[in-house]
Amino acid sequence: MSPIVRALFKALLSLLHPKMLLLMLLPVVAALLIWLGIGLMFWQQAVGAIDAALQTWPSLNGFQWLLAYWPMTLVAAHVAVVLLALLMIPVILVTTVLVVGIFAMPVMVSHVAARNYAQLDKHRGGTFSGSVWNGMVAGVVFILLAVVTLPLWLFPPWWPALSLGLLGYVNQRALRYDALGDHGTEEEMAQIFRDNRLSLFVIGVLVALAAHVPLLGFFAPVYGGLVFIHYLLDRLRELRARPFEGAFTRIRE
Repeated sequence: MSPIVRALFKALLSLLHPKMLLLMLLPVVAALLIWLGIGLMFWQQAVGAIDAALQTWPSLNGFQWLLAYWPMTLVAAHVAVVLLALLMIPVILVTTVLVVGIFAMPVMVSHVAARNYAQLDKHRGGTFSGSVWNGMVAGVVFILLAVVTLPLWLFPPWWPALSLGLLGYVNQRALRYDALGDHGTEEEMAQIFRDNRLSLFVIGVLVALAAHVPLLGFFAPVYGGLVFIHYLLDRLRELRARPFEGAFTRIRE
């Protein structure tokens, strides 16, 4: 069984615990409340901005004659609303991931470590400020990449790949730090992240796939957090079991 598959299976077992099932709801509720408040304040302005951008977009100029016919006028009047609603889905998912990473992961790490990795010593290479900074970087990079690639999201061949790629990046960037920060040293964290860069991104994409399942997708970040915890704590245990790395860690202690 590959390490990724093993982490997926272990995370599923951890998810069945009542504490984790309850924890699944809190980040989603927090993200929905945050964006509901923002939406109430800026919804009309956002719709107006998207509508203005669509009217001036050169690629659509050749289809202006369609707007003279019903029901295209009705579609045109609401296309900005539909686009904004669709854009809100990944935004809420990303916010949920960031909330999980900063606030829920410590509880999840403690729960998983106590049940499955009690033999691992804690070196606390991560900090709360580091977690907040890591989450901010993940959010800013996601926004920048989403803005740069925004025109491509209107074309079916591109938007599934872009969605999975961006959410995969956010998942691995936002969750890996907190999954390992309580147990690993700074050096161990850097080495594990470097050695498992591709695997971490693959896990992020798999969690992003789960996030696209209607309704269940909003709870995927907690499951994803558990997958990263199991995968990275397994890698930490393997790293410390190696002769040279293990000796190096003992010398530092």
